[in-house]
Amino acid sequence: MPIPDFQSLMLPFLKASADGHEHTLGEMRDKLASEFNLSNQELAQLLPSGRQPIFSNRVAWAKAHLGMAGLITALRRGCYKISQRGLEVLQNPPDRIDISFLMRYPEFVEFRTPKKRIKTDAQEIFANQNEHETPEEMLESAYLKLRSSLVSDLLSRVKESSSQFFERLVVELLLKMGYGGSREEAGEAIGKSGDEGIDGIINEDRLGLDTIYIQAKKWEGTVGRPEVHKFVGALHGKRAKKGVFITTGKFSPEAIEYVSKIDPKVVLIDGRLLTELMVDHDLGVTPLTTYQTKRIDSDYFIE
Repeated sequence: MPIPDFQSLMLPFLKASADGHEHTLGEMRDKLASEFNLSNQELAQLLPSGRQPIFSNRVAWAKAHLGMAGLITALRRGCYKISQRGLEVLQNPPDRIDISFLMRYPEFVEFRTPKKRIKTDAQEIFANQNEHETPEEMLESAYLKLRSSLVSDLLSRVKESSSQFFERLVVELLLKMGYGGSREEAGEAIGKSGDEGIDGIINEDRLGLDTIYIQAKKWEGTVGRPEVHKFVGALHGKRAKKGVFITTGKFSPEAIEYVSKIDPKVVLIDGRLLTELMVDHDLGVTPLTTYQTKRIDSDYFIE
């Protein structure tokens, strides 16, 4: 089944705490995972950042919301128990506990209502929160949308550039990715007239222990298997083991399947992947704003 959103976890979370005993967040994750019959694969799914499982993140925010409304009480690091208010809710439980339900409690309303001139990032996130995403999911979703838009705009700019500029761009990207030696050496690698389908050669590392043959072409539309086959034939002619075909266009499914089954090893970089690599390696883009998310350093408070 799909991983439940954090609001769908609130009522089950509170019910699982109804015994009045102390509980840890880890215990609650296990109980809720069992209740919702989540598979190991679902439990292993990560947020886009790859730093935290989605389910763990949602359980933690379900707990946080219940705590803001006073339905559970924090005891010490990692431990909590249900409050008297929480027990009263369970005496006549609603069908669902969500943000709209929690708005009946003044403490929760106060947290979600930004003060004049004193509005924290967390309050801003909560004030604009949708019905399904946790704050981390909202931030990462927004980041991915911004990145996708940037990649699309960047690809358009690359396609508008000259062939000479594109060749220089490829050199700069390969250098930033750790290939080649000096800028001058890399500059000699690309931009020569095609030699049987080879546009250039660059060292795989700074010591020159292996070489990579490159084809770098601006291309509109789809690059099919025949074009890739020509490049592979050129590699065989050079007895080359590795090649990279870079284009501003796309590769056909037949071309992608073809290179997956051959020797030498050939990597296909289409326009989308090219510009994603540019973003990852800060080529042609510049940082606009940096946000840091922080957590409490519990060790600081140990007396």
